[in-house]
Amino acid sequence: MKFCNLLALLGGVCCFFVSFDVVAAQNSPAADDVKRVENYLNSIKTLRADFVQIASNGEQVEGRIYIEKPNKIRMEYNEPSNILIVGNGDYIVYYDKELDQITNIDYEDIPAAAVLANTVKIDGKELKVTDFYEDPGVTKIGLQYANAGDLGPFTLVFSNNPMQLKQWKVVTPQAMEVSLSLYNTVTDGTLDESLFKFSKAQNSDRKERFKRK
Repeated sequence: MKFCNLLALLGGVCCFFVSFDVVAAQNSPAADDVKRVENYLNSIKTLRADFVQIASNGEQVEGRIYIEKPNKIRMEYNEPSNILIVGNGDYIVYYDKELDQITNIDYEDIPAAAVLANTVKIDGKELKVTDFYEDPGVTKIGLQYANAGDLGPFTLVFSNNPMQLKQWKVVTPQAMEVSLSLYNTVTDGTLDESLFKFSKAQNSDRKERFKRK
């Protein structure tokens, strides 16, 4: 499970923001379609959501995610996973509570972490579109970073009208799919700064750490 959680972070969370297969593009997306996705991602300043993470090997866990731009993230995994991931903007801590083991991850080692920045550019250079599909209810876009190393494309799934990020999915070099679906999403509320300070103590007062604007 640690491997799946790390992949969800490396290829999904930090590429920020219902399991769908990557679909072949119906057509090359129009510039307006790509700009709409780009504008939506850039409009988000904070995000809080519950999530369900599913791997193609059958592993499934739930939890809650918090994001504050630039580069702050927190993922709290529910039991039996007992994993806590905290990024304070300088580095990311992966904490396995059961093993009492801490792993530090540098942002520079995560190609997709750029999407946690204040500005996302899907310009075909650093970040390019690999697949695109749209119908009246759903937009799916496959993206890949130029310097992604062994990590393949990732897929973002949005609902339309209004546009809202619903899922991301990555495929590992070992061909394992890891999807993370969001629900109860709230954007642009006020997040408590303590969320992004690593502590081994598991907090239970989740509701008090997020306030709607």
